[in-house]
Amino acid sequence: MISEFCAKTNFGDENPLGRHIILKGSSKDPKPRDMEIVGIVANARYGGLKDRARPVIYIAYNQGWPQPEEMVFELRTAGDPLAYVNTVREIVHRADGRVPVTGVMSQVGEINKTINQEIIFAELCSGFAILALLIAGVGLYGTVSYNVARRTSEIGIRMALGAPRGLVVRMILKQVLVLAAVGLAIGVPVAFGSSRVVASFLYGMKPNDPIALTAAVAILVAAALLAGYAPARRASRIDPMVALRHE
Repeated sequence: MISEFCAKTNFGDENPLGRHIILKGSSKDPKPRDMEIVGIVANARYGGLKDRARPVIYIAYNQGWPQPEEMVFELRTAGDPLAYVNTVREIVHRADGRVPVTGVMSQVGEINKTINQEIIFAELCSGFAILALLIAGVGLYGTVSYNVARRTSEIGIRMALGAPRGLVVRMILKQVLVLAAVGLAIGVPVAFGSSRVVASFLYGMKPNDPIALTAAVAILVAAALLAGYAPARRASRIDPMVALRHE
């Protein structure tokens, strides 16, 4: 059996079924083998998950090559796969007690082990991103609060002339959205420009994924509105008479 990539690489658009290939011998069996192709299977990655698929040839274990100690069984289960370990060992030992069952691991665990560095890097980036978002929110809250304190007299005059509280809240939040828009206008192009660097840390995901970018923009806008809402609400509750006497 050969992979689709192997068939494409060696035979192009021709049908490889029934054709023969010569395999070099191994250290334990140096004699070359003349093998007939009987089937084609889908491409699979061996090694790193981010490596490109390479030509692969599959040989039955009962043909004596590769060696039986390299044999791997894969089982599809319902629920937690590790809950079936003892059952699998019992079945294997019932068939042949000399065959050990070692290195048991779920597919998720195997993938996580392979991309362990990427997972740690992603968790660190997520932690720093949350911390940066909190710091930016606190800073924005302080800036808006200071701006509201400076405009106390102006806000009092507006409310004395009949401006409703909702209008005052919208006025303050509008300024917050302008600040957020300026930040996004700078950040989004930088994110697109650094996509090539980010792509080297990703697997199975595009660096400029529209869903991820949209979610990031939505989170930033929501954080900005949340940081500016408390000062805006406090501004809308200013007593006009107190505000007019404010220096």
